[in-house]
Order: sequence, then structure tokens, then C-alpha cells
Amino acid sequence: MTDDTVVRVDSHAHVFRRGLPLADGYRYAPQHDALLPELLGLFDQCGITHGVLTAPSFLGSDNSFLLSALAAAPERLRGTVIVDDSIDRIALEDMDRMGVVGIRFNMLRRADLPDLRTPAWRRVLADVTALDWHVEIYVEGPRLPTLLMPALEIGAKAVVDHFGCPDPKFRLDCPGFRTLLDAVHAGRTWVKLSAPYRLGGADPKPYANALLNAGGPERMVWASDWPWTQHSAGLTYHKTFDWLTEWVPDAAARACILGTTPWAFFGFGRSLAR
Repeated sequence: MTDDTVVRVDSHAHVFRRGLPLADGYRYAPQHDALLPELLGLFDQCGITHGVLTAPSFLGSDNSFLLSALAAAPERLRGTVIVDDSIDRIALEDMDRMGVVGIRFNMLRRADLPDLRTPAWRRVLADVTALDWHVEIYVEGPRLPTLLMPALEIGAKAVVDHFGCPDPKFRLDCPGFRTLLDAVHAGRTWVKLSAPYRLGGADPKPYANALLNAGGPERMVWASDWPWTQHSAGLTYHKTFDWLTEWVPDAAARACILGTTPWAFFGFGRSLAR
């Protein structure tokens, strides 16, 4: 990225279609298709140059549809995948060459969280760290430390979805959110400013202010969360993009959140091995 290049990255969007095999225990089945050409068209309309495709939970560890999308636009896209603790280093390296940059734990409303301190998960996290990938976490704020801390302890980078999902009853005082602020301040933890409709009615701006105070725009990225599964009524891509100006009025900080930070963090500057 050169100084005169305007880069804008959508750090969290999904692609899928109806009829794909669904994972056991899925919480949601897609009611419509969310295909790559539509997403790239929305990117173009809003001046989004690059994007990160995030594996949807209802497909489980079958990442084939996401990987095919990455192959269709390798210079423009990166991705995060869902894996189980039996995945080996060779499989991770194969996905690295396709543009995968992280593994995702979507544990929202899951009764049991994986124990990331088991030998199997520690091996996976060590491989993730060696590849310079990150661990992406989506879980209720009060339960966030259970996943975040083991990942950080082993040396991995972490990205936390949707402001960290603080408990709306406690908001800024949610213990999990306080842990997140400490982790952001310490380094190796980034947060997505995204999906305010998933915050239980809380105003996202105080969360954004607290996170920026903890780590600055160098630890924040923006995301559309397209196509807003179960929350799509009344939303447009432009609206999700415009929210960032409300949350971060400073233009220089927004440019960092949209461009400098995600460009470097998600590895858009590196060539993919073929």
C-alpha cells in the first residue's frame, strides 16, 4: 500500500447459499443466498477495496464455499475459517496459501465452550501462531475471557467480534468488556466495530470510545457484517458504512480503522503462494 492509495477494508462479511450442508446443532439456516458477486458489487458502490470473509457458524468446519470465494478474488479477499481440534498443520498451510488468515470461534449461545487449554487445541493455536494467523472470537461478553485468555497465553493474536458483545445490563462495567479493554491495551488483541444490532439495544458509541482510549485506531477495524443474518430488516450496506462516522468522528482515526490497520493485520500486502 502506497501513501496515495485509498484502502478501505470490510473486515467481516459472509458468503453462502441455500442448500449447503448444515452443521449439527445449527442455530440458523439461510433464507436467501449471499453470493460473492453481490458482495463485491456492494464493495464497489461504497469504495471498499478489500474484504475479509468470515465463516458462518451454520456451515461448521466445511469451509469449501468460503475457500472457493477466496479463489475467485485472491487479491481482494482474505478469510477466517472454522476448524476442529483435529486439523493438522498441512491443512492449515494449504488454506494459508488460499488467503486464510485466522480461525473462528463462534460460540454465541453455545452451552459449552471449547477448552482451549487442552493439548489438542494448544497444538492448533501454536500452528495458528506460527502461521501469523489470528483467533477470531464471537461470544457473549461475560464468557469472552474463557476463550480470549488461552489464545493470548499461547502467543496468538486475537480479534474480537462486534465490540466484544458486553452484557447490556452492565455495558461498560461488564467484567468481560473490562478484560477486553485490558487486552487491547496490552497488545495482540483487535476489535471489530460492527453489528450494533447485536448489542441488546445498547448504544455502541461508549463502547467505541472506551476501546479507542484503550488501544487507539491501530487496534480497531470496521466491518459490515453483511448480510446481517437475522437482523437484515431496514439495513443497507451504505448504512453500516456510515455508522463508522458516528462512532469515530475523527477522519484520521477512521482512515486508520478502515485502511492502515486491517491492510497490515489481515496480510493484504503479501502475495499468496500458489
